[in-house]
Amino acid sequence: MSDFAEFRAKGRAALLSGRATHDTVMVEGAGRWGTTALLRPQGEIVDRMTELVSTLDAPGHWVHRGPTLHITLRTLEAYRSDIPPDDPLRRACAEALARAADGLPPARARLTGVSPHGGGIVLGVRPDDDTLATLRKRFAHALGTRGVRDYERGRVRDRWYVSLVHFARPLTNPGEIVEWCDAHADTDFGPATLPTAEIVRYAHTGTGIHVDSLEQVRLTG
Repeated sequence: MSDFAEFRAKGRAALLSGRATHDTVMVEGAGRWGTTALLRPQGEIVDRMTELVSTLDAPGHWVHRGPTLHITLRTLEAYRSDIPPDDPLRRACAEALARAADGLPPARARLTGVSPHGGGIVLGVRPDDDTLATLRKRFAHALGTRGVRDYERGRVRDRWYVSLVHFARPLTNPGEIVEWCDAHADTDFGPATLPTAEIVRYAHTGTGIHVDSLEQVRLTG
């Protein structure tokens, strides 16, 4: 995994120098917020992350709570709002995810360290086993054998994280955001077990993001 200390330093510098970016409400064909494969923490650790992020004053931004908190495995396509059960890409991705997950145990990781970055705030995820990396590699191979194009263009995710906030308008209080992140830079939520991989779509609620699960695969190996 890449060094989170370096990642945090670059994120702080981006915000304090006025180089923050922000998301906009998704529209058909947009490059962000398309169908995604991910894993979501479960149980009490989600409540504690939600409690932490509720202490941040971030009006107008997309603050993630509860079932919105997730770890991205792979983005699969550009944004589409209508993805029916018999959609060919949806079916191919579901088959690929099931194949990739076959025999794998639930992923284990430690959730620790709040960090700003140019477009928001994340919580670091430090894998305690090889399940996330293996699932990612297997999934990429299974998608390729089914003719699904590589939407991420060969990107290798060497840093795992849970997004706590996505900036959704120009940042007006970068110093306060950085100060909050610094205060929680060493926050350690402890170990998490991730027993389910999903394919999801996102929807804007008016004030944030809703995650709609399309397919689920249990990691039971």
